[in-house]
Amino acid sequence: MGLVFADDTPAATKEIVSCLVSRRIVIAYWLIPTEPARSSFRSLINKLALRYNAPAFEPHVTVHVGANCRDVVDGVLSAAARHCEPIVLQALEVSSSTEFIKTLFVQFAVTKKLQRLNQSIRNATQNSSNYQLNPHLSLLYKTISTQDRHLLTHSIDVPFPEVAFDSLKAVRCVSPTESRADVEAWHVVAAKPLGSMGV
Repeated sequence: MGLVFADDTPAATKEIVSCLVSRRIVIAYWLIPTEPARSSFRSLINKLALRYNAPAFEPHVTVHVGANCRDVVDGVLSAAARHCEPIVLQALEVSSSTEFIKTLFVQFAVTKKLQRLNQSIRNATQNSSNYQLNPHLSLLYKTISTQDRHLLTHSIDVPFPEVAFDSLKAVRCVSPTESRADVEAWHVVAAKPLGSMGV
């Protein structure tokens, strides 16, 4: 059943309410980079956040986004981590987009190992999320002009040709993430090192 509004409800109000209703709480499954990449990316993210008055966040690559089923998260991470050794991804380029959570990002190449991890988590969560794997590590969440995005894209070099990732985190967040408040409300609910036996 759709939303029903009074005849005199302003169009802007209808749009805002419809947008809020369409948003949902999800669990995002992140790959976390190893050192020294982790500290390097964190430093860059913090500098950009300060420069653009944007939220700071942990460097990560999202592997899957699923339903908010906190009771299964530990089991999902344990199963995925047990069967996956640390993953190395090739950095392709720094790019940008109009999407809030992809304002500025490092794009990575898809690997079979990453696809298997995605499938493992997808199977373990047992939900029909339509999340499409597109490995990237965001550097900035901020709505900025096209000109600023292009300038940034060309001013930042990918600090590493390859990046290793050695742990998984499950993060409770709102989808789609559209604001600083959304980012600052993220909550890590579980974490596991890759290759661990689930302990």
